[in-house]
Amino acid sequence: MAKKEKTLLGKITYWITVIILLVLLYYAYQYYQTNNFNNFVRSEANLYTSEFKRDDKVKYNNKKSYSIESKEFNDAMFYETVKVEKNQPYKVTCMVKTEDVEAEEGISGVGAHISIEGSTERSVAIQGTTDWQKIELIFNSKDREEINIGFRLGGNLGEAKGKAWFSEFTLEEGIPENNSNWEFACFIFKTTSVNIDNKQINLSVTENDVRDIQDTISRFENSCYTMSQGKMRAKCDIYGVNTPLSKLSYDEEFGYYVAPEDVEEQIKSTIETNNYDHIFVVVRLRRRRT
Repeated sequence: MAKKEKTLLGKITYWITVIILLVLLYYAYQYYQTNNFNNFVRSEANLYTSEFKRDDKVKYNNKKSYSIESKEFNDAMFYETVKVEKNQPYKVTCMVKTEDVEAEEGISGVGAHISIEGSTERSVAIQGTTDWQKIELIFNSKDREEINIGFRLGGNLGEAKGKAWFSEFTLEEGIPENNSNWEFACFIFKTTSVNIDNKQINLSVTENDVRDIQDTISRFENSCYTMSQGKMRAKCDIYGVNTPLSKLSYDEEFGYYVAPEDVEEQIKSTIETNNYDHIFVVVRLRRRRT
């Protein structure tokens, strides 16, 4: 009888041990799945402020996303070191989704974006609450042989809080353009309507202003051809934008200026359907002198 009881007790102990091991393995696997960032390195300005995760609930294209959540203002990112060829054009793209992303002091250029770590090169920064959308960064490697590509919640200009998810990362190497024909776009914002320091400022361009801009663009096209001795031809399409410019960015050193985020909504559809090399944005930021 004692021998049977000992055998039964041994079996019970064995199965309890197996169950405990399975539970531990399950939680270890879940932890690995949540914290497996592959080749990405986590970085933050204020240590232990942001939370980095692999999210299996918020996905794009059925793939786990990489999430950064900052409940306090911080500059946080995932980055990966990649090899590049010198003096080559590259394009980085990803899908991004945001929730309550807020930039410190409302600074444009701060939010969820793609960034080259250690430089000012970045994509458009997404703020607020948005659904999945594609963002991209086009850059030239110059004399670099490797770079750190970051997917960032924050920025060089300031910190941010909120939550961002990143997915579908791609890096494409371009081909240096040898074509001598350069395509430009010039967007003329007909009105500026911004609130600065609780003061509403409304400005507008006149028909004379538009004619002056058109004349300047024409001279620019001619100068490119003349000064390059026929090696460069510039063609510039001019667009009038009826939607007012409603926000400006601010820099402590240079004051108010127009950042890409300030005009993206008004010009994005035109850019996406055309292959422009460079973009000009013309706005009125000062009242006419009388």
